[in-house]
Amino acid sequence: MNARDLMVTDVKTVSPDDDVSSVFRKFARQPFSGFPVVDDERRVVGVITESDLVDLFEPDEETLWIPIGLPPFVDTLTYQVKAPWADLDLGVDLVRNADRPVADVMSTDVATVTPDTDVDEVLALLAGDEPNINRVPVVDEDGRLVGIIARQDVIRAFRDRRV
Repeated sequence: MNARDLMVTDVKTVSPDDDVSSVFRKFARQPFSGFPVVDDERRVVGVITESDLVDLFEPDEETLWIPIGLPPFVDTLTYQVKAPWADLDLGVDLVRNADRPVADVMSTDVATVTPDTDVDEVLALLAGDEPNINRVPVVDEDGRLVGIIARQDVIRAFRDRRV
C-alpha cells in the first residue's frame, strides 16, 4: 500500500494571499482543522491550521518585568503572566488580524509525500510527535498538490483491508 491508495484527491485549499477572516469562514464551513496553502500553480507553500489562527489571540510574551526603585532602576521583579481566555478581547484581536494574509501566519515547513510513498513512511509522519501532523499533502514531482492524507484516511484504509 502506498500514498496513492490512501489519498483523497478533492482537496480544499487556501491561497497565501487569502486573508485571515476568509480562512476563519472556511474553517466554519468545512469539517477540517487545516488546509494546504497553494500558490497559483498549486504548489504547496504552507499549511494553515486552526491552532495557527488561535495563536493570533495568545500573547507572545508571558513575562512581566516590574522595575523596582528609582531610575536608574536597581532591580526588577519578574512574573509569569498567563491571561485567562475570558480576559482576552478576541473581538479586537480578530479585527486587528482579519486582513492579515495567510502567508503571515501559516506554517511553511510542510512535510509532504509523493503518490508512490510507502504507507510506512506516511504512518511515521502522522504518528510522530514533532511536529504534530494531522494531514500530509501528496505532491507530484514538481511539488504540485495532487491529494491529501489525513489520519482518519489511514485508519479507514486499514479497517477496510481487515474486512
